[in-house]
Amino acid sequence: MSNVVLLDNVEHHDLKVKMNRGEAYGDHVNQALVFPNEFRDLQREYPILFRKDDEGNFCAVALLGLDRDENLFLRGDQWDGNYIPAVLARGPFSIVLQKNPDQPSADPEAKIQIDLDSPAVSKEEGLPIFLPQGGNAPILEHAVNVLRALHDGVAISKGYFAMLEELELIEPIALEIKTSETKQYSFPGVYSISQEKFQALPAEALDRLHKNGILASCYWVMASLDNIRSLVDRKNRA
Repeated sequence: MSNVVLLDNVEHHDLKVKMNRGEAYGDHVNQALVFPNEFRDLQREYPILFRKDDEGNFCAVALLGLDRDENLFLRGDQWDGNYIPAVLARGPFSIVLQKNPDQPSADPEAKIQIDLDSPAVSKEEGLPIFLPQGGNAPILEHAVNVLRALHDGVAISKGYFAMLEELELIEPIALEIKTSETKQYSFPGVYSISQEKFQALPAEALDRLHKNGILASCYWVMASLDNIRSLVDRKNRA
């Protein structure tokens, strides 16, 4: 259940957001949807994989755990990592695009919403959303930046994957992760960037990737798979 409303600095002047992480806040997932503009931060800690959504389109996920509903980056009520994927870091906040009735021909405006039923929202605990005089408190400024990154990520994701598909760089991978002599995890239906095909790209194709801001992210995606080893270490310490 949710009670999502437009955020208002008068009506919601006394609201706070708890900074805890955990199952109650939607963090118990072994994969999180991520976007190309996050890859630089993600590749330092998480394996980045490609999957197909329900409509058959490619999307990217960060691998957080091996078992179902397992997030190995949670330590009690804290996140044990330097970067939290934006789709989780946004907390109780979201964006809605609304038309201005006084300017029907203008583009819709992005408005911030808050889920009043979220367990992160409180009047007694947490950090204030608004300053005493009504301006945005640091936690809301952070949320705005996260939501902006999500909005931008959704916008660029389609073109990103379209170019990778055009250059035939995406290939299925047989991802099997062994954590001990007797335990192994398989992840069907996952893809990555083919290192062999990437290395064989002609200069013209590399230049196109560079001019479209995609070249560096290809390296980040391929390098991120090295994080599987540290994920196994986390699993064995859990």
